Amino acid sequence: MRTLLLALTTISALALHPTAAHAWGQTAHAVIDRAAIEAIPEDGPAFLRKHIDYIAASASLPDSWRGDAENFSKMEEDPNHGWFREQFTFVKPIPRSRYEFILALYKHYETIKDSDPYTAQRTNVRWTGTLPYAAMEAYERLITCMRYVRKAQAEGGDASIPEQHCAFQVIRLGHYIGDGAQPHHDSVHSDGWRGDNPKGYTTDRSVHGRFESQFVDGMGLTVADIAPRIGVPRRQSGDMFDAVLGFLNEAGDLVEDLYKLEKRNGFADFADKDVRAFVYDRTTAGAAMLRDMLCRAWAESATPPAKITPSPLDASNPRFNPETGSAPS
Repeated sequence: MRTLLLALTTISALALHPTAAHAWGQTAHAVIDRAAIEAIPEDGPAFLRKHIDYIAASASLPDSWRGDAENFSKMEEDPNHGWFREQFTFVKPIPRSRYEFILALYKHYETIKDSDPYTAQRTNVRWTGTLPYAAMEAYERLITCMRYVRKAQAEGGDASIPEQHCAFQVIRLGHYIGDGAQPHHDSVHSDGWRGDNPKGYTTDRSVHGRFESQFVDGMGLTVADIAPRIGVPRRQSGDMFDAVLGFLNEAGDLVEDLYKLEKRNGFADFADKDVRAFVYDRTTAGAAMLRDMLCRAWAESATPPAKITPSPLDASNPRFNPETGSAPS
């Protein structure tokens, strides 16, 4: 009952912000989250299934944090939903710190603001995005929550509160990963083609919503459409930040394919097999990535947190950056 009430409250809250849908519509986000949780194996964080209705009903919650009326929230949250790769090709390698990334953008802005003001006006955190950092932040918070679930389970105690904490972090992580699976979120061509356009792709800003909301709702996407495609867990070793960047690059590489489909008016026909296949591919990719991260977080939560010496805040740490006051991992 508590989970149902939380879900209904979330739905009501989102209904008060009808203009806040900046990403996959509620349908695709909810399908991605449900499919990911249903695909968790028994040795994974299976307890999340108890919270699946709350998570799915709240799948678009992070979009509601982007309203103009709550500008402190909007300024922090807006960049978390995009990763416009063409805007920061000068940043190599990608820093393992949100703040080092922002500083790199600002330094480049200072360099070009007079010589190239057009480029400079979008050389900032809002028009580059911080999606991989938001995803990793939610992922690591999830590991911490899961340690408390394990502790309660081991002691025979009540794990319901830490489970709810985990469910909330899954909402956040699921939303960012869901967004990242959609190519519009990984390119400057997020709301119509920008810049040189020799192939005549649409510049209409509505293209984003026509694909991910209008078409997805019209085709009637369900969990059953993608569940058989998800496969077994992957990404259970290796660097997770690199895995997230690779996932975003894979999606971003498909943005022109999406515009080609739009150019032949594919979004207007909900039975279009090619557009439907594209939706299946991208939502499956999002669900698989989310499921993989949930399982990996659960596995990592079995190990006590590593002691870092010197501390990331210690200036003697060899990776310490005095500009941010900390050392990246």
